[in-house]
Amino acid sequence: MQKNLDVYEPQAAQAAQQGAQILVFPEYGLNGFNFTRTSISGYLETIPDPEEEHWNPCTDPQRHSNTEVLHTLSCMARRHSLYLVANMGDLQPCPLKSSPSSTCPPDGHWQFNTNVVFRSDGELVARYHKENLYFEQAFDTPPQPEIVTFDTPFAGKFGLLTCFDILFKEPTVSLLEKGVHQLIFPTAWMNKLPLMYSVAVQRSISLGVNVTLLAANIRHNRWKMTGSGIYTPFSATYHHAQKGDPEEGKLLVATVPVLESWTTGEEATETESTPSTDSNPDGSAASPSSDTFSSFMMNDLYTFSILSETEGKLSVCDDDLCCHLQYRKLPQNSSTELYALGAFSGIHKGYKRFAVQACALIRCAGLEEDSCGRPVEEAETKMDFQLEGKFGTKYVYPSVLASHLVLEQPEHLGKTADGRVTMKHSNMSGGLVTACLYGRMYHLDNV
Repeated sequence: MQKNLDVYEPQAAQAAQQGAQILVFPEYGLNGFNFTRTSISGYLETIPDPEEEHWNPCTDPQRHSNTEVLHTLSCMARRHSLYLVANMGDLQPCPLKSSPSSTCPPDGHWQFNTNVVFRSDGELVARYHKENLYFEQAFDTPPQPEIVTFDTPFAGKFGLLTCFDILFKEPTVSLLEKGVHQLIFPTAWMNKLPLMYSVAVQRSISLGVNVTLLAANIRHNRWKMTGSGIYTPFSATYHHAQKGDPEEGKLLVATVPVLESWTTGEEATETESTPSTDSNPDGSAASPSSDTFSSFMMNDLYTFSILSETEGKLSVCDDDLCCHLQYRKLPQNSSTELYALGAFSGIHKGYKRFAVQACALIRCAGLEEDSCGRPVEEAETKMDFQLEGKFGTKYVYPSVLASHLVLEQPEHLGKTADGRVTMKHSNMSGGLVTACLYGRMYHLDNV
């Protein structure tokens, strides 16, 4: 942990030199991963609730014992005059002050995966306990979901969430409903193609609900963890490691506009007339393809149809979702890459089940139908396309991923009040790997 803090210090200095006002470090950036609930407990600190008391660990280190990490981070923020967000472990005695009636864990105390925020003078101003744990037996789920925000003089309000949280209603949607448009996202994200690659997910969240997202992912080659970024609805500054890169960190610095008064995804919807979801993008009648097949993608059974021509129109349906595509492959070369349009409406089967509606245009890994849905990182075929679906949720996250996992900004995104979402794109920088409209049906997660 001290070695990691020694890495943080020069990064904070560099960030400050480049004018940064807020700095975000990744999830598990201090603790690493090789521990059990018992072995980590001696390295956790009891973090006081900033809602209950004002405390500056740098200037008042004796107030709370065994808080060396908090002291070091606080002094780092103070020394470099920036807001600092870090992820660490919090040990809280029973009963919890915030939830005195909750059942105490068997070993007699609580352990939380925790984000802490320090003001530029070193005061601890926010503490957030991760809600949606992912194979994290060393930590407890808080008795109640925590919706934690903090205010800054330079950009207004920010909200906190951690890694797996971003896929769920709590705390993500609750933060949005509170009018928070700037999210802080420490993560240790295991990349899973085609649809769960770190930077593509980060970009899609920012675009889907019109927020700024500051995403700091840890670097861990064996567990395929890489990919961080600073995203707004109209820009993306990001980095992910390529094969062969040294296993080390990367500082990203960007100037972004304040989104304190920006509209939410619901308010930013478009009202112009777009084709109905039972027609093709040019308005002509579209019937679902009869030439479909099923294949697994991300553990879910998608209904697919092959793009068999160099250009054309295609529709494919799964349960109550129909996806429509108009496409033109460019250049019309001799590439034999296989592409398919997929639709899925149902419960995603993973570590934690959740409800999804997704329209996905993908490059298949081979030339056989059963290769559709397997991971692909490269492609030669560029494509102009319009992808559309009518979703049962307003939370639809768009992404376009080009060859070598390059993010593309869709040329046009349209939403209508009845749930229709249209994504139009052309002039690709590289071959198309995936284009997806990923709808989260939060209201059906526990049905």
